[in-house]
Amino acid sequence: MTTWNLNGTMSHVLICNGSSCMRKGGEEVTQAIRDEIKKQEMDTLVHTTRTRCNGRCKDACIAIIYPEGTWYKVPDEEAARTIVHQHLLLGEKVKELIVYEYGETGFCLSQENGWITGVEKGEKKEAVQ
Repeated sequence: MTTWNLNGTMSHVLICNGSSCMRKGGEEVTQAIRDEIKKQEMDTLVHTTRTRCNGRCKDACIAIIYPEGTWYKVPDEEAARTIVHQHLLLGEKVKELIVYEYGETGFCLSQENGWITGVEKGEKKEAVQ
């Protein structure tokens, strides 16, 4: 295992590699994000991490960018490259792909994009028969 020196890192991209995201192109999205970061020579500024499920399976694939706390739906490699170029390189969020944004009141769902709210934390999910 590698232990990275993250001094000077400006952004952290968490890329969901849970089972739903992987079935919907998660590996290709992961590689496209990493390839575009390398292509833009941002390796020392942006760190990426593969995660397990981030709990937004209906929106698969998901990538989360910190420190902003922006959750993106990344449907394909083109969207992945757009997010890297527009958000990480130019500092402009890709509004049409945002699922959640972090603000003064915590995370807020971008309902203008038609995303579902989902199950409230603390609620019991009904058993599937």
